[in-house]
Amino acid sequence: MTNDKPTLLAVSSTGGHWEQLMLLSPAFEGSDTWYACTDGEQGKRHKLGQFVAIKDYNQNQPLKMLAGLWETFRLYRRVKPDVIISTGAAPGLLCLVWGRVFGAKTIWVDSVANSEQLSLSGRLALKVATVVYTQWEHLGGTSAPVFRGSIL
Repeated sequence: MTNDKPTLLAVSSTGGHWEQLMLLSPAFEGSDTWYACTDGEQGKRHKLGQFVAIKDYNQNQPLKMLAGLWETFRLYRRVKPDVIISTGAAPGLLCLVWGRVFGAKTIWVDSVANSEQLSLSGRLALKVATVVYTQWEHLGGTSAPVFRGSIL
């Protein structure tokens, strides 16, 4: 018997990014969902069966980001998602890059904390994600980023 459910990878850094991703998680019902976070304890805390801890890094850590490219590639190959969604930050963006390379639908939801402009990762996501959402109406446009409301 084959699994007809789409495979979804939901990935983010810890803290507010993760909390916003968890608020979105009811929308993942009906999919075979994998979670990845930079805090390995989140899988236990939220009782997530398919969970992978990943390393954290940012734009000021180029060597860690290079290692992150390899780590997120391995994660992609393990999960083989049909859809990838991220609320940020750099590790989520790299997952979206691999998703686009291999044909997955990719979704970026910029953090509600970015009220004046999209985050750096959000601005980069505009170049690679299938769709980018902002949580601030005044940042939404006719094309990208898209405003459909706020998670919080």
